Amino acid sequence: MIVCAAALFTACGIYKPYSRPEDIRTDGLFGDIETTDTASLADLTWQEVFTDPQLQQLIQLGLANNTDLLAAQLRVEEAKATLSSARLAYLPMFNFAPQGAISSFDNSKASKTYNIPLTASWEIDIFNGLTNAKRRAKALYAQSQEYEQAVKTQLIANIANLYYTLLMLDSQYAVSVETADKWRESVRTIRALKEAGMANEAGVAQYEANSLAIDASLHDLEYSIRQAENTLTSLLGETPHTIVRGRLESQQLPEELLVGVPVQLLANRPDVRAAELALTSAYYATASARSALYPKITLSGSAGWTNSAGAMIVNPGKLLLSAAGSLVLPIFNARAGRAQVKIAKAEQEAAKLSFQQTLLNAGAEVNDALMQCQTARAKVVLRQQQIEALERAEVSTELLMRHSSTTYLEVLTARQSLLSARLSQISDRFDEIQGIVTLYQALGGGRDQVTESK
Repeated sequence: MIVCAAALFTACGIYKPYSRPEDIRTDGLFGDIETTDTASLADLTWQEVFTDPQLQQLIQLGLANNTDLLAAQLRVEEAKATLSSARLAYLPMFNFAPQGAISSFDNSKASKTYNIPLTASWEIDIFNGLTNAKRRAKALYAQSQEYEQAVKTQLIANIANLYYTLLMLDSQYAVSVETADKWRESVRTIRALKEAGMANEAGVAQYEANSLAIDASLHDLEYSIRQAENTLTSLLGETPHTIVRGRLESQQLPEELLVGVPVQLLANRPDVRAAELALTSAYYATASARSALYPKITLSGSAGWTNSAGAMIVNPGKLLLSAAGSLVLPIFNARAGRAQVKIAKAEQEAAKLSFQQTLLNAGAEVNDALMQCQTARAKVVLRQQQIEALERAEVSTELLMRHSSTTYLEVLTARQSLLSARLSQISDRFDEIQGIVTLYQALGGGRDQVTESK
């Protein structure tokens, strides 16, 4: 009979620990990306991925000062205290509550009574009510740790992206300054050609307009650089200031973009782990709701000195001992208890769907980041060939304008196309770097070794 009851309780989830649902799918998460190699970019530390010394200093500073990360660490401490409280629930509760009284009736001699009891109560965890509460608290504690890791991973990626954004803007600014200098020289040249009767006022005006447009774009780039610096210093927990940095051309990031196998996302990505821990917590919440349908047995007792126990004890007082046991079985509120079980089961199913969707989102992010990087790399050779062709076109059209009938509009078009191609080349390099940063984050890179809670 007892064996049958125990089997029934296990089957209904009171005693059974959480295990991952078998219908959670991980195959094909990366789409058509080959995933035969288990090695992954995420296996590298962030110091190995981001080798720029100045960027490493910024990341270290952000990890020490960022307010969001500090707040996440406080959440971990809060969850840890909750887990400690759940573990202490197994122990008896002791209370010391001394009492005293003085009474007199009709001016008679005052009567003094006192009680100095030490009381204790202890809930026996027959139906795993306390155990399920502890397991849920443990899952919530682990979930808070994953949240902290997610904030840390996001912080590292944001600092890196902003740093590389600054390097991209610096490169674009340098190209624009160089182009602006060329345009000023061209304005002087075409003015000289006009004075020699080889150009007209329309050509001079067009050259001046383009030169002024380039000068105006420099101010836009300066503003963008300042905005990026301010955003980065905010992440670092500092007031706005100039960021010391390297050059885009000198950046070296991993060449091999290994993504591993999709199942590794379950172990590496903090948001995926947090989603499963949310499901774990919901599972034990359901188990706790089921446990509440069964009896609770509590043992209680007291020991102490008293002189207020009727004829049995008189001053100066004697030792008084008592012990009792109680059993509470829900009867009239059983229907409400079953409703709570249904609510908990619905929340558990919702957590399961959220877990599966988090996995799907993670797989899509990996695919997007890899394609972004591969696309940028595929354009490198083509973009360089385009720039070389446009440089030849610029020289040729300028010579033709000076010595033949070629118009200034062809020169303008060639120069504008060359500037656009050089800026696009810088953007391509930035897209490649950003793709690597995003891929590293999407794979769960930079993960700390979190100690499992007992």
